[in-house]
Amino acid sequence: MHFALYSRNFGPSTAEGMKRLTEYLCVNGAQISCYGPLHGFLLEHGTEGISEADVFIGADDLPADADIFLALGGDGTFLSSLTMVRGSGMPVAGINFGRLGFLASSAEKDAGCGVIDKLLAGRYEVSPRSILRMDGDVLDPEFFPYALNEISIQRSGPKMISIDVAIDGMKIPTYWADGLLIATPTGSTAYSLSVGGPVVVPDSSVIIIAPVAPHNLNVRPLIVSDSSKVEIAIRTEGGSTFISADNRSLELEGGYSLRIEKAPFAIN
Repeated sequence: MHFALYSRNFGPSTAEGMKRLTEYLCVNGAQISCYGPLHGFLLEHGTEGISEADVFIGADDLPADADIFLALGGDGTFLSSLTMVRGSGMPVAGINFGRLGFLASSAEKDAGCGVIDKLLAGRYEVSPRSILRMDGDVLDPEFFPYALNEISIQRSGPKMISIDVAIDGMKIPTYWADGLLIATPTGSTAYSLSVGGPVVVPDSSVIIIAPVAPHNLNVRPLIVSDSSKVEIAIRTEGGSTFISADNRSLELEGGYSLRIEKAPFAIN
């Protein structure tokens, strides 16, 4: 079994657990590839067997023959895994070393229990989860425009923003709000739930559209087919807004338009 190990945040509080987990994988015959900064961290803490591991830095040199991409951290780390595996189809498993663990298992970071042994034995099921893709002339070419949980637009100043939405060309009433979320079924229990969106089972073929603190009380969250194309036009009174794809964001000045739809690939 070939594991690609990845983590964004690591330090004294996680050193012993990550070292123990990695050594357990090595002792049990797993092949290891390791994200560069994590590899250096494990070497510094004397992790046995990690010196022989291959090293990758990003999506371009992620080993294509890895069986499982193992994200060590909280849900933020798990969400960042999408920027690494992209459309490769490589399954992602999360081991929670962070504060939040809705996506990552919080009980299995100790070596030799539950999930780790099952992964080593190949006893697991793969659950495809839909991804959102956004497109627009205002996006930075370096910005990865895909999201597992949600794509959000939010005001950065004190004034509300005006958000026009069209679903497959059909316009709906304008949102006057602090922002707008476009969420997947996986993301229905994340930010969308916090702003009053519905809970949706993960394998539903839908997209959630949920306003953030809407001023117009008759405009509520919507569920549309995931075959829909959602067009968004943002109007501001001279202020800026933030666009976020999961835990990555950029700030834009003035008005702009975006197109959001289901991505042509899923994350496993």
